[in-house]
Amino acid sequence: MTQREVPWEQGKWTVDPEAVRSEGDRLVVTPARGSDLWRHTSYGFVHDDAPALLGDLPDGRAVEVDFVLGGSEQFDQAGVLLRADAEHWIKAGVEFSDGRLMAGAVVTAGVSDWSTGPVDDWAGRQITVRASRSGAAVTVRARCGDEPWQLLRLAPIDPQLPWRAGPFCASPTRAGLRVEFAAWRLGPADDSLH
Repeated sequence: MTQREVPWEQGKWTVDPEAVRSEGDRLVVTPARGSDLWRHTSYGFVHDDAPALLGDLPDGRAVEVDFVLGGSEQFDQAGVLLRADAEHWIKAGVEFSDGRLMAGAVVTAGVSDWSTGPVDDWAGRQITVRASRSGAAVTVRARCGDEPWQLLRLAPIDPQLPWRAGPFCASPTRAGLRVEFAAWRLGPADDSLH
């Protein structure tokens, strides 16, 4: 599978992070306290202020992001964001929830849903999240290091919308979260689900 590295400077921030700096080839991002992505479901609020560095994601392409989540407080999160507009987006990656590291995804089409599963042994390690766009669907996988890929989600999307994708992070409950993004790649969409 041929992938190409996306230079950090080619992306455009949805919201400026509180702090961002380069450390060698890596991009270190600190999101603002209270930043998040969510629309309505169960909680009743809308948050659309998590920093994401996005570039175009045409049909038949996949985005892949490597990162280390440098936090372990409630709802610290990082991964990949696919976004068409404020009401159509998918965030996928890892998030601390109730004392555990969870891998999961939120799919939003007007309102948000949420699915998670524990990945406690991934804490403090480099994680890769891959979102593969094919027609009206996105397949999201994640892994830690060189471990096997885990399917996180197969989700519908509107293929007529202009999708963009790239790394994101958020810190809904505290200040000072540090997320180290190691790589951002684009390549062909996956051939199969499994």
